[in-house]
Amino acid sequence: MNDAWNPWHGCRKYSEGCMHCYVYRRDALYGKDSSIVRRTSSFRLPVSKDRTGAWKVPSGSHLYACMTSDFFLDEADAWREEAWNMIRQRQDLSFTIITKRVPRMRECLPADWGNGWPNVEFGVTAENQRRAQERMDVFLSIPAFRRFVLCEPMLEAIDLSPWLASGAISLVIAGGESGPQARPLCYDWVLALREQCARAHVRFHFKQTGANFIKDGRRYHIERYLQAPQARRAKIDL
Repeated sequence: MNDAWNPWHGCRKYSEGCMHCYVYRRDALYGKDSSIVRRTSSFRLPVSKDRTGAWKVPSGSHLYACMTSDFFLDEADAWREEAWNMIRQRQDLSFTIITKRVPRMRECLPADWGNGWPNVEFGVTAENQRRAQERMDVFLSIPAFRRFVLCEPMLEAIDLSPWLASGAISLVIAGGESGPQARPLCYDWVLALREQCARAHVRFHFKQTGANFIKDGRRYHIERYLQAPQARRAKIDL
């Protein structure tokens, strides 16, 4: 089972990749202000049980944490320790935590983090070269069992080769931006990033084309439901 666990909802836009945030776009449809951070009714999902006393999230499941916020958001400082306690309690689950707020990671780790917890992997977003330069060295200094890089939305050509050579990154994911104001994703950028991964023997996944896709000098508008299938058709994953 793979599912999302959103213990809190809402975020503040933080960098260029946040400009057309899908959470803001979706909340706006219902008149909600995405900049207001609130604890959700799903906060205790990992440790919730059904009427029989069984875990609602069965053993062996994988949870993506804070997909509608950021786990290291400062507005969530009051709730994070309890969230860590639930992750610690459910060693039979695996958790993925993706963040842009890399400078806050170390100060927000639990006291017994040590070299990392085996059931937690960290991902960092690097949407352009500026943010890669800003985040990657710090990200690699954070103890973790598994790390990956998410170049989504990929806003320009990005050179990750200095950090891929470290051997500390298990996967790089590339993808475009969705929505009516989507900025372009150039296929040449994706291929260049893939080549960096191939040289460093790092896994690579082309997740989606985005809505505004450029290939061989031609611009394509791609509907949301076709963006991931079109990326799969490229057959460039490593």
